[in-house]
Amino acid sequence: MSPRTPTPAPFSLRPLLAANMACTMAMMAFVSLIGPIVRQVGLMAWQAGAAVTVGGVLWMLLARPWGAASDKHGRRKILLLGVGGFVLSYWAMAAVIDVSLRMMPAALLVFIGLVITRGAIGAFYGAIPTAGMALVADHVPPMKRAGAMASLGAANAVGMVVGPALAAMLAQHSLSLPLYLTGLLPIIAFVILWMALPRTTPVQHPQRATLKLNDVRLRRPMAVAFTAMFCVAVAQITVGFFAIDRLGLVGPAAAKAAGIALTAVGVSLVLSQMLVRKLKWQPQRMIYVGGLVAAIGFGAVALAESAPVLWACYFVAAAGMGWIFPAFSALAANSVEAHEQGAAAGTVGAAQGLGIVVGPLVGTVLYSVSPGTPYLMVGAMLAAVAVWPTADAMPPAGKADNNTDKPAEKAGDKPETVA
Repeated sequence: MSPRTPTPAPFSLRPLLAANMACTMAMMAFVSLIGPIVRQVGLMAWQAGAAVTVGGVLWMLLARPWGAASDKHGRRKILLLGVGGFVLSYWAMAAVIDVSLRMMPAALLVFIGLVITRGAIGAFYGAIPTAGMALVADHVPPMKRAGAMASLGAANAVGMVVGPALAAMLAQHSLSLPLYLTGLLPIIAFVILWMALPRTTPVQHPQRATLKLNDVRLRRPMAVAFTAMFCVAVAQITVGFFAIDRLGLVGPAAAKAAGIALTAVGVSLVLSQMLVRKLKWQPQRMIYVGGLVAAIGFGAVALAESAPVLWACYFVAAAGMGWIFPAFSALAANSVEAHEQGAAAGTVGAAQGLGIVVGPLVGTVLYSVSPGTPYLMVGAMLAAVAVWPTADAMPPAGKADNNTDKPAEKAGDKPETVA
């Protein structure tokens, strides 16, 4: 039998889905525990917000370099570097928290340890969505990108379901045990990416991406990306404290309530993003409807007086957010040329990182006014971005990326091919 020349495998989202789900599970397990942890080790709410903010700062600063690096060196290398660094940083943070809970050192030392490790997590995590979004844009035609981004969002949502649920179950035994167990998942994701992503050389485009932060084509997706991540960051950082102060819960009970709220978010995201793929709406319409629904859900949290009401509000809010996230990613990818995809993903990632930077600080400061104040502000911001008119001109889908509608199986048409 004569030997056959191997042909590139068709593009598949599965490796990216695994990486996104695993890393999200780990991240959300930490988020659901942050309130009880900082209270037990003697930190204040603003210190928890500051630790999370450092991660957002590094995400914001490195998103564009990660995107440019993926254009130059290939999506595989950057994805592996991002997940590998995430693994090491997450385990370092789990160790810091474990030692702090056992030995109860000075609060300043705990704060410094959290800042360093959480910052490293944000720095490396920034590479994962940036290179992942660019990889999708490499292979998926513009009209189908919102659905592909929704698939990635659904994987994140599954992680948001399982991560907090696992943390809530294990938190009754130890606040550090969930971190160690969920820390195994990014290791599995790294192995999957190492085996599944092909060792290909990126195509050298004749033009180099020179996107600026104020590029008119990306103003709308950047504004939506910032608002979405800002609101999510506020909701995540305050939910544990809300369960303690408004609902009157303590310790493991507060962690359980926060975990269930974030689990409800994950379930809602899965359902809403499945609906996105069925409806096949254009990004602008998804932002309008999703923003209004999310605004209602988050704004209603300010009135919550019981855990079930809190969970219901987070469920409704997440239904809207599940439409917003794939919409701004697809909107950005459809607005630029093929050789600018990595830079565009990095630019939008920088806007998301800015939301992560500002959100925890603003959220915890407003929380000190009253537990409901951050949620009223979030609702107002989402309503504003939903109805805000935009005159930004975008190129037709075919011009925005004239290579993505070619079959991924043809050698040389794409920077990479994923099995």
